[in-house]
Amino acid sequence: MSIETARSFFLWCGIFNYGLLLLWFLLFTLADDGLIRQWSRWFRSSDVPFDAMNFAGMMLYKLGILQFNLVPWVVLSILK
Repeated sequence: MSIETARSFFLWCGIFNYGLLLLWFLLFTLADDGLIRQWSRWFRSSDVPFDAMNFAGMMLYKLGILQFNLVPWVVLSILK
């Protein structure tokens, strides 16, 4: 695999993963009540732990995108 192919791969992976993160954020923001109701059916929990878990999950997912997609893309772009 060439550097150009790997760079393109990491760029598109980053774009796809940021799209998933944006979808997660929009669902969490716009459909919060429905998600909490569904969550409450499965687990006995209140709104605060649900919000905290979603924000922590989004933060970890974003850090993963940065570490595994964008950093390799930047390094390969520098090597060009």
